[in-house]
Amino acid sequence: MTVPTGITPGIWTLDIAHSDIAFTVRHAGISKVRGRFTDAAGTVNVGHSLAETKVSATVKTASFDSGDANRDGHVKSADFFDVEEFPEMTFASTAIEHNGESYDVTGQLTIKGVTQEITIETEFNGVAVDPFGTTRAGLSGETTISRKEFGLTWNAVLETGGVLVSDKVVISLDLAFTAPQA
Repeated sequence: MTVPTGITPGIWTLDIAHSDIAFTVRHAGISKVRGRFTDAAGTVNVGHSLAETKVSATVKTASFDSGDANRDGHVKSADFFDVEEFPEMTFASTAIEHNGESYDVTGQLTIKGVTQEITIETEFNGVAVDPFGTTRAGLSGETTISRKEFGLTWNAVLETGGVLVSDKVVISLDLAFTAPQA
């Protein structure tokens, strides 16, 4: 299968200033907490086919931001990400498959030293040239992971019998990449 129209072979670079790496997790069983990671780097090494195309990304765990300094400090502690010991999360694709209107990007996600295979259902949003002459491509995607599978097991039992933080975490991506320089 060939790569989408307008995507030229070479290394496309993540433009974090125009991207969003976000998450949603249920809190106390009654609400959802949202947040994002603000420091990341990534590339899509585009080949002549999807089989030859590879995605890699590194996210700085200390850039975790949920909008609440106390919560952010706790999540950065050893109870969750342990940013001192594990300053980065990484993703490296192993396969990209066209699936109707979307693409399934399968790869190895490593969080807190634990690696699991995940698949991100990804939508290609097109290619555009900005007013400054930079060619950009947009992608959006989503996947759901079990935080416990990555060693993120801290929790607290509620009086009602539930837990404070759900196991299920939805990761949402809205990414912009810049084209290889000629």
